[in-house]
Amino acid sequence: MKPTKILPYRRAICYSGFRDGQSPDTGIFPSDEEIEADLRLLVPDWEAIRLYACDPHAEQVLAIIHAQNLPLKVLLGAYIGAEINNPNCPWGGMHADETLVANALKNRQEVDRLIDWANRYHHIVDIVSAGNEATVDWTDHLVEPDTVIDYVRKIQAAITQPVTFCENYAPWLDKLSGLASAVDIIAIHTYPAWEYKTVDEAMAYTRENYHSVKTANPGKQIIITEAGWTTASNGRGIPPENVGEMHQKQYLEELIAWADREQIVVYVFEAFDENWKGSDHPLEPEKHWGIYRANRLPKLAAA
Repeated sequence: MKPTKILPYRRAICYSGFRDGQSPDTGIFPSDEEIEADLRLLVPDWEAIRLYACDPHAEQVLAIIHAQNLPLKVLLGAYIGAEINNPNCPWGGMHADETLVANALKNRQEVDRLIDWANRYHHIVDIVSAGNEATVDWTDHLVEPDTVIDYVRKIQAAITQPVTFCENYAPWLDKLSGLASAVDIIAIHTYPAWEYKTVDEAMAYTRENYHSVKTANPGKQIIITEAGWTTASNGRGIPPENVGEMHQKQYLEELIAWADREQIVVYVFEAFDENWKGSDHPLEPEKHWGIYRANRLPKLAAA
């Protein structure tokens, strides 16, 4: 039996440093100076960050933490693209055959980078993820759970850190039972706002999500790799009256107090607003989950 790998409790937050005019889609990345400024802004309040992909941005972040000896640990993620079609995705889950073949090759290369960087920065990277939201019914980058298991096992054989997979809480209750057995740690996402819960209902719902997965997977450490509250909405998926800085502040205060008390690792989503995300509408919810605005001014939750 392999030894149990546990992630120590730390206050943690999701970090993506793309500012206005930058995005991974366009290949315009933040400068070293911008990233270092971000990290120094976060260091007083946070002990760990989550990165989503083994891309040039993540490589810059790891190099800067190392060079500046910043007191931050990193959850390093691999971004895996669609390997099968998903007709259930409402925003584009169907891909050409050649795209799926190319994605499978890119995914293997991404996993190889994950292994390389986890070993190179072993003093910084304390956990890695074999993917993000790639098995849930609505995803546009669907991958079979058995394929993810193969990626997990390849990574586990090559590094010493614990290996997880980041996914919505619901699939961990049944669909991902095989993957749950394979990973060292189970990582869940919980978003009460997307499920039409009010801010006063939100924390009870988050606890319910967490404990349902824990009950279904006894003996496994469960962490939360995304939980947050948007501060704007155009009504797409989240009622506008259920968002705002006061809502975000209330939920995050309750979330962090619970995490501190129970010693549950929670990566707050997220550090900074990202205006490149989602639709062009300025109140698109995807743009406004940061505790800081895109211009790095703090919202109430960060003040």
